[in-house]
Amino acid sequence: MLQDIRNQFPILGVEVHGRQLVYFDNAATTQKPLAVIEALDAYYRSGNANIHRGAHHLAAVATEAYEGVRRQVQALIGARHAHEIVFTRGTTESINLVASSFARRYFKGDGDEVIVSGMEHHSNIVPWQLAGATLRPVPFSDDGVLDLEAMERLFNGHTRLVAVCHASNTLGTVNPVADIVALAHAHGVPVLVDGAQAVSHMKVDVQALGCDFYCFSGHKMYGPMGVGVMYGREELLSEMPPYQGGGEMISEVSFERTTYNELPFKFEAGTPSVGDVIGLGKAIEFMQSVGMDALAAQEADLLAYAAERLAALPGIRFFGRAPQKTAVLSFLVGDSHPYDVGTLLDQMGIAVRTGHHCTQPVMDRYGIPGTVRASFAVYNTRAEVDTMVSALERIMPMLQ
Repeated sequence: MLQDIRNQFPILGVEVHGRQLVYFDNAATTQKPLAVIEALDAYYRSGNANIHRGAHHLAAVATEAYEGVRRQVQALIGARHAHEIVFTRGTTESINLVASSFARRYFKGDGDEVIVSGMEHHSNIVPWQLAGATLRPVPFSDDGVLDLEAMERLFNGHTRLVAVCHASNTLGTVNPVADIVALAHAHGVPVLVDGAQAVSHMKVDVQALGCDFYCFSGHKMYGPMGVGVMYGREELLSEMPPYQGGGEMISEVSFERTTYNELPFKFEAGTPSVGDVIGLGKAIEFMQSVGMDALAAQEADLLAYAAERLAALPGIRFFGRAPQKTAVLSFLVGDSHPYDVGTLLDQMGIAVRTGHHCTQPVMDRYGIPGTVRASFAVYNTRAEVDTMVSALERIMPMLQ
């Protein structure tokens, strides 16, 4: 079955520096199966049209395909209504949308605070600062586990929102989102979840989690770049003002006043990336064809195997040892700079990510400049892990 999955990803046959590609940079972006590539090709070859406003055949077909994916996403994450699904360019825009619109409606300008975890991606830090909030970070242990008792003490009369990642892109930690939501709701505070690193690795049910917003990107779940999702509870979205103005988000426009469209179109100004949304639908179908349980089991096996193999190497230091993790390993090789390690691995055809991974507060927490990050997907194999370990054994003498 694994070889059948790999056969769907043409890029895995590419050679890098004369060697077979080993792609371990999946937390940055996953590769795309043929079904996604072919869907994009078919749309632009024979189905390209703007949606919603056209009376002709191509417009009707494109509109139905686009809205069909909205229903797919609704089913994927268990939303109550399709109109709670808003398409964006990715997780970053989704969070910026909420930060801008939620702040305009619910911030009071008297010292508004947002509680975030100490392991957030910059995309779940900077938008709240731009919105004028003071951030209250929740600390985490050396193993990468959030301190929920410390979080409890952060709530006060100025707390407007909790914004937390479902899974850390650096540490791999899967946070107890349902518990966090219950805690926040007990204080009357809504919760936004950055799900960019979770949706492609585990089953997500926003109603079971109880969250008020859930944001993710297509390109991290085997879909195209340039498309993402912002789920929001209907009750909140109905009260929030539009994020951008322009076509489709309007009901009536005059030079004196404008009234706004119904959900979700109120938040989807302008021409969307229709082809990419259609490609996202094919990515969802791919994940469902594999099965989320089978996908999670494959990644868990790779994580355990890679951690064991790497731990046997001298001088390897891991960052992020939470009991619940996605398939992410952040490590350093002795005192070597992560960029040096990543560059040498690249020369052997192995793609890993190096640096601070857009989580500078995490690096400050550990007192390091960055890490080497190997992140796995369903198409990766134990043999590829062996290749990386062998490569590290070869380059270690060069790093001394």
